[in-house]
Amino acid sequence: MNLSFYIARRYLLGKKSQNAINIISGISILGIATGTMALVIVLSVFNGFDSVVKSLFNTFDPDIQISATEGKTFTPDPEKSSAILALPGVAALSEALEENVLLLYNDKQHIATIKGVDEAFRDVSGLDSMIYDGEMKLKDRNRSYAVVGQGVAYSLGIGLNFINPLYVYTIDRTAKINMSQPEESIRRDFLYPSGIFLIEQDYDSKYIITSIDFARQLLSYLSEVSHLEVKLDPGFPADGVQKEIQALMGEGFQVKNREQQNELFYRVMRSEKWAIFLILTFILIIASFNVIGSLSMLIIDKKKDILTLRNMGAGNRLIKSVFLMEGWLISIIGSISGLFLGTAISWVQQRFGVIKLTGSGSFIIDSYPVQIESFDIFLIWITVLVIGLFAARYPVQQISKKYLASLERGGIV
Repeated sequence: MNLSFYIARRYLLGKKSQNAINIISGISILGIATGTMALVIVLSVFNGFDSVVKSLFNTFDPDIQISATEGKTFTPDPEKSSAILALPGVAALSEALEENVLLLYNDKQHIATIKGVDEAFRDVSGLDSMIYDGEMKLKDRNRSYAVVGQGVAYSLGIGLNFINPLYVYTIDRTAKINMSQPEESIRRDFLYPSGIFLIEQDYDSKYIITSIDFARQLLSYLSEVSHLEVKLDPGFPADGVQKEIQALMGEGFQVKNREQQNELFYRVMRSEKWAIFLILTFILIIASFNVIGSLSMLIIDKKKDILTLRNMGAGNRLIKSVFLMEGWLISIIGSISGLFLGTAISWVQQRFGVIKLTGSGSFIIDSYPVQIESFDIFLIWITVLVIGLFAARYPVQQISKKYLASLERGGIV
């Protein structure tokens, strides 16, 4: 067994002449374990919320979105669309047309985005699973329908009975604007709400979904689309398919995966996670001051042992490594204890949902979500060990300045 480790272990577990040293050592271990446990739990809960929010976005956003680099719309090439569908991993392809409109329901108004989709949209999107009132019906014979977000429904007062028409107003892009009669530049049509979906506030207060035929008729388009939406087979990597689609479409189009479609959101989520990590790491650094105090008192308590080791032929390096190992053992024991407790608590919450979400609002989950990631566990452990190593270096350096230097002169303080 390594000599410095053996002596450090005896110092840590053995009885000291001053009981306060044992107490401070225990407090040091407890502080590091608590900070480590908090890091594991908080990051796991953050990962859980991150996963839930991403799953909601994934319900509406396609795996891959194709749009023109210039202009709001483009006419899709049937041959290229067929080639995309033939690519390995591509499960479905849908056409979508979007535009901002004014909605009027009874006497209430709301600015929203109308999104016209074709029949393949059901295969590309999971929106039909997020309908909480009514049904996912966009067209029935000659009558057009729409599913609206909960925020839109709340603003317009759309209730359980979908019997009143929903009027849609937009600027006629083909008409010349006549300032004396501006109403001639406005197109109007109506449809009936068939259902209300609930995904996420940004989507719920923005979108209404209808058939692409209705959208094209309202917006005076023939076969144009705002973008194409691609659904991939479950578990199929998007990077390779994205590059192949980009090669098929050419430089005039941009092909985005889900992260690129919501680039700001993903960047903010990552920034928030690392901000939380840094804040809790700072708390761990403060807790590590207990290690400095514990080692400083231990060094004072073991002055005679230092002299004995020197008389037995121990060099300065060995003596310093003993106390450095002592401080590191405190960090190791505290970090392992904290990792075990934090992982155990997170697993219990993930498995059984012990702590419930409280509040008067409606939630898609009933308990705090938790997702344990092995990389986070490894990063936390390395961080705690590095902090413990630096915390132990300061009192160990004082040995050289005080006791070892005094021994060189033939005495001890």
